[in-house]
Amino acid sequence: MTTAPATPPFELVSRPCPVCGATDSRPFAPSNVDPAALGAFAFASRKLPEYMHFALVTCPTCDLLYTNPAPAPGSLEALYRDAAFDASDESHLASLTYGRQVDRIASRLPDREGALDIGTGDGSFLRELLARGFTGVAGVEPSVAPVELAPPQIRALIRNTSFRVSDFTPRSMALVTLFQTIEHVPDPLSICRDARALLKPGGAFLLVAHNRRALSARVLGLKSPIFDVEHLQLYSPQSLRAMLERAGFPPARIEVRPLVNRYPLQYWARLFPLPKPIKPGALALLRKTSLGRLPLAAPVGNLVAVAVAPP
Repeated sequence: MTTAPATPPFELVSRPCPVCGATDSRPFAPSNVDPAALGAFAFASRKLPEYMHFALVTCPTCDLLYTNPAPAPGSLEALYRDAAFDASDESHLASLTYGRQVDRIASRLPDREGALDIGTGDGSFLRELLARGFTGVAGVEPSVAPVELAPPQIRALIRNTSFRVSDFTPRSMALVTLFQTIEHVPDPLSICRDARALLKPGGAFLLVAHNRRALSARVLGLKSPIFDVEHLQLYSPQSLRAMLERAGFPPARIEVRPLVNRYPLQYWARLFPLPKPIKPGALALLRKTSLGRLPLAAPVGNLVAVAVAPP
């Protein structure tokens, strides 16, 4: 007796390149998604990788790598809302890295009144903004679990819903941030246009994304953790810049560069494709020892972009 394949918890729909709209894509990798293997953490932040992805294609026009077909937006909202979360420590460490990126551009901002973090998780980065003197701080997070773990004073600043530009006042933000979230949204270009609409003249959009052209991605291939069911698109410096230009940011006001991340060794080990028979034991050992808590900084394949609204 054969068992029928599990029904995916989402509808897949065809789409053009979500950055430039081109339709002459080239195949990159077929889907290897097993719906039965998608657990509560499948759409969670900083999870243990499953090394599964939907069908991937590349855009010869803007160099974007994206899923086609991709889960329908309505399906994604429910999946993210109900996703589990167990990455508070990593969220805190990431927020420290992102805070240092804010420090690099703070003197160029028009002021520190109005700051929005899209995909804020448990709000760790909101604390960094408050510590730097920002007022009118807000976060948006569609998942319930991380928001419930936020301290009460931070939770009060978070809208537990999907981002909608209509919820905020146009040209009211000195800073809009989006950290490792642009890969997850079905219409990334619209998100960037909305961020620009919210910025004051001279305000900055600070964005962090995975770099599909990074050395780590080339070495690990499809075993790189960036190839994941959550990631609907993956960027290169070329495609990230192209998206920001199409969103209306002046080319001369866009900067794209590598980002150095700092995490404990046990986190890097979670992401690395160790053989299945030894990975659980290795992770358990690192969690119990000081070696696992050893912080390591490395340019492992992320890009940071700063796009400044015109005066």
